[in-house]
Amino acid sequence: MDIEAFNFELPEELIAQSPLQERASSRLLVVNPQTEAIVHEQFENITSYFNKGDCLILNDTRVLPARLYGIKKDTGAKIELLLLHQQEGDSWEVLVKPAKKVPIGTTITFGDGMLTATCTEKKEHGGRIVQLDYTGILYEILEKLGEMPLPPYIKEQLLEKDRYQTVYAKEDGSAAAPTAGLHFTEELLEEIQAIGVTIAYITLHVGLGTFRPVSVDEINDHKMHAEFYHMSEDTADILMKTKESNGKVFAVGTTSARTLETIAMDHEGAFVAASGWTDIFIYPPYDFLAVDGLITNFHLPKSTLIMLVSALATKEIIMSAYKEAIDQRYRFFSFGDAMLILPSSKS
Repeated sequence: MDIEAFNFELPEELIAQSPLQERASSRLLVVNPQTEAIVHEQFENITSYFNKGDCLILNDTRVLPARLYGIKKDTGAKIELLLLHQQEGDSWEVLVKPAKKVPIGTTITFGDGMLTATCTEKKEHGGRIVQLDYTGILYEILEKLGEMPLPPYIKEQLLEKDRYQTVYAKEDGSAAAPTAGLHFTEELLEEIQAIGVTIAYITLHVGLGTFRPVSVDEINDHKMHAEFYHMSEDTADILMKTKESNGKVFAVGTTSARTLETIAMDHEGAFVAASGWTDIFIYPPYDFLAVDGLITNFHLPKSTLIMLVSALATKEIIMSAYKEAIDQRYRFFSFGDAMLILPSSKS
């Protein structure tokens, strides 16, 4: 399938530059794949679309303040570094800018030497492997020196770091937020549980794939970057019981959806406790094994994420919904409004 099939024109002013004051006050576009109907809602009313016995799956990854600004030890040149994921010990995969200034052997210092990074290996697309050196606890140092790794289309400074974290973020390790979860408040989650919906958690640490554009014309030629995931035995049991009782599984975000589909695909449709690395690339046509419904934000043109949601609700329905969202002036991308794709008849 040609990449242009997932292209659309988006007015720049619809790209949300900052989060709303209240998380759950965003708008919600509800898509029904069975009827192709589109309903305009407020996110705080999402509870009316769940039933007792359903399950809501949240990604509890926590974003590291992983964007660092330092200088080359030998020349004083300014270098930007983004931590992607820890490999072994204090060895990390990172993105650096400008990459041409960071050959193997380069040492970059941050915070007057509080942290140093020495390049040990070159990767593609500006990627590097670096060895970090510091005294103390790395995550505490990152809290002092690092910034939240906001996407490049967000130009405004984020005043509160916590607004790029979900309220249930727990497991340190992401280079970007699972943004569909940013709409939930603790109170809203309590309301959802009160109607008999079970809430369970998985972890997927968002990595380089979020920053890598699709650079091929034919989408099946695109290679996803692997990201680490984990699902506990408790969550696996909850999912199995939900399916056995004909409840629906709603994934919050494409990260949750990719984790669930990876595990179900690897275990013949069953849910089991599992950890590993996934490079699953979901695009039409695709038969979902685990996910019935999806809560997601609005995604970039020609991105792997808009391809995933198109696989769940068909490309035609999604592109029609996006046109409606643009016409109705919805807010797009990380700090934007949300979409709910309801379960189809086959799920």
